[in-house]
Amino acid sequence: MKHWLVLPLCLLLGACATSPRASRGDRLFSDQLFSAPSQRVSAEDVFAVSHAMRQYLATDENAHQMRTKGIQQGLFDALYSKGQLQLEYSSEHTRNAAQTFAARSGNCLSLVIMTAAFAKELGLPVRYQSILMDQAWSRNADLYFASGHVNLTLGKRPSAIRTPLDQSRLMTIDFLPPEDTAGQRREEIEENTVVAMYMNNQAAEALSMHQLDDAYWWAREAIRQDANFLASYNTLGVIYRRHGNLQEAEHTFRQVSEREPENTVVMFNLIGVLNDLGKSAESKLLAARLAQLQPEAPFQAFSLGMAAMRAGDFKAAKMHFSREIARDPYYHEFQYWMGIACLRLGDMEQAVKHLSIAMQNSSTGNDHDLYAAKLDRVKSYRAPLSVH
Repeated sequence: MKHWLVLPLCLLLGACATSPRASRGDRLFSDQLFSAPSQRVSAEDVFAVSHAMRQYLATDENAHQMRTKGIQQGLFDALYSKGQLQLEYSSEHTRNAAQTFAARSGNCLSLVIMTAAFAKELGLPVRYQSILMDQAWSRNADLYFASGHVNLTLGKRPSAIRTPLDQSRLMTIDFLPPEDTAGQRREEIEENTVVAMYMNNQAAEALSMHQLDDAYWWAREAIRQDANFLASYNTLGVIYRRHGNLQEAEHTFRQVSEREPENTVVMFNLIGVLNDLGKSAESKLLAARLAQLQPEAPFQAFSLGMAAMRAGDFKAAKMHFSREIARDPYYHEFQYWMGIACLRLGDMEQAVKHLSIAMQNSSTGNDHDLYAAKLDRVKSYRAPLSVH
């Protein structure tokens, strides 16, 4: 089975030592290979404020909060206090500001975008930060996704700022607990990078749904918005490969590897393309280099654990899953299958523990419901738990 590594977000990190020029990015595009997108692809829509959003800001309660608490705190309370919008986190879709408000749901990038849109509507300066923490991995079938994290800082209205360095007059809003980002380096990013991240997420989500034409146009626009955000080049390369355009895929991956020669995600994808093109000698050399940089690939232990589960070797499966949990203790799928392995070994207490963690950290409603149902069955002792 072929695998591709993609960088979509909650937020995608794309640091680069040398900035590629936009004109070089333009030469990567092959519009003639793809049909027109099925929906509008426009940067103007990302932070656009809807009529419903303006009405919400103008309600008596929210207007009163902003008068009495200040605009920063009043806006935060209007969006995130209990009993207000009642927003739900969901990693399933990346939405623009208006869509996130209408759905009352979104991933962390969606929430950053919606909050920034409200702040700008109120005249508050907004700054964005990328948190340089270890990437979290997830998967969808044969696509593997690495995500990073961003937050935003709200300033005072320009007329209310006393000095530009008055940090007490800034409010940082983060959608992760403080302990998760404590001590992590932060890098300020421009708004066009946030727009590119949004576009790249849209491309990755379309890719996961096999909508290659839409995926292409989203990735293309991501590069146009910020030619320095290299994660979108990787996504474009994956799209080309899945579309059968191997020469274009190779060229795109090489654009990134020239600037980030130790980018293991792009290296992994380029190895696959070189194999497809019959360039086995170069592929082997690159694979050896990748093994030095990354002795164990993302989800490698998980794949071994799933193979052990299918073979009925639940003790070995537990060992492999424990390695993944050590790397990412809150990824729901690792915890779920660890729970299943423990159940097959007769350790009901550990099975309940890991299934509970899986349910608590599920990122979609469907996953939550699945894990809750399995957990209820384990607790009830009424029926054996099936393995899917």
